[in-house]
Amino acid sequence: MQLAIFNQPENDKILTDLFQAYFNARKNKRNTRNALAFEKNYEENIFKLHEDIISGIYTPSRNICFIVNHPVKREIFAANFRDRVVHHFIYNYISPIFEGTFINDSYSCRVGKGIHYGINRLDKFIRSCSQNYSEDTYILKLDIQGYFMAINRDKLFQKVTSTLRVKTNHTSIYFPLIINLIKKTIYTDPIKNCIMKSPKSAWDGLPQDKSLFTAKPNCGLPIGNLTSQIFANIYLNELDHFIKRELKIKYYGRYVDDFIMVHKDKVYLRSIVRTLRKYLINELNLKLHEKKIYFQHYSKGVKYLGAVIKPHRVYVADRTKGKFFDAIKKQNEIVKYHKPDAEQIANFISSMNSYLGIMKHFKTYKMRKRMLFKHLSGWWWNRVYLSGGIKKFVAINNLGTG
Repeated sequence: MQLAIFNQPENDKILTDLFQAYFNARKNKRNTRNALAFEKNYEENIFKLHEDIISGIYTPSRNICFIVNHPVKREIFAANFRDRVVHHFIYNYISPIFEGTFINDSYSCRVGKGIHYGINRLDKFIRSCSQNYSEDTYILKLDIQGYFMAINRDKLFQKVTSTLRVKTNHTSIYFPLIINLIKKTIYTDPIKNCIMKSPKSAWDGLPQDKSLFTAKPNCGLPIGNLTSQIFANIYLNELDHFIKRELKIKYYGRYVDDFIMVHKDKVYLRSIVRTLRKYLINELNLKLHEKKIYFQHYSKGVKYLGAVIKPHRVYVADRTKGKFFDAIKKQNEIVKYHKPDAEQIANFISSMNSYLGIMKHFKTYKMRKRMLFKHLSGWWWNRVYLSGGIKKFVAINNLGTG
């Protein structure tokens, strides 16, 4: 059933936005099989997607499900490339709207506010609160148990739509179109008819709160989707404001579900753990991860977002270096018996550059050089090269995601 009758300028605007969403989506997924199949007739495919969206018949396709073991073991549901275009279409519409509602110090899925920004902010928090390391200051770091799998879809949909109604012209005929796409994205169950790419044994050792197959009814978002990232940020937005306004925590930051507070009063800082535990359960149906409560004097240092922050020094964590080495070994296994295909090259570049992107901000040049030139298989150097002083891998001859 058609959602609304769009005039020509409105139709043109939707189509233009879909083309932009397509160009955004293909930046990092251009050489996957899904993306290549879509790109062969991308204009025709976008026109068909446009027709399905404005008529209201668009339905997300089946997901591909598999397990990855690095940097940590987790379950991935990969959306069809056509659906990724829709995810970018949604994101491009709602991101500017929600950006104005977020606090400065939520760092995930925001332009210019990624991991390194969060690390620098925490370093600044500690220096400011301790008066440049001259006064006692304490750090509280908390985590949410099985966050993505515990997100309640009804609560999420209500939070997203209520804000959009307030912050946008909800009388526009464009509005129900966006709401319809958001609803289908949130409520489509990824496990239904999914294509299993990993054997059942691959799930051995994965905690139940890390899998959509064992999530509570009407709960859970697939990790990896662009929409899941911004929805996860929206879901905890009220928590951010509660901590800043009600608990009066000046020095506070959050990256996804990893949030951290800095305060002079250690008694008060300890006391708010109980308050936050109650708030999460009552307001968001979430549980504090009881085994990941970190409380310490700033002089002891703190690990955060792959870095260790100590007085007068910030350096990359040993765990991050270890994961980088493990990732290199995994990539070497791929080229041990055969040449990598385009998708494997794309995955290699994505994996390696994610670590290099973190480590380039620290004094790790010699370490990066040693690990890559000593341990990375020579077969990879036939397909990729390093750019910018061991900062980034690029594909040779436009293979992969160069």
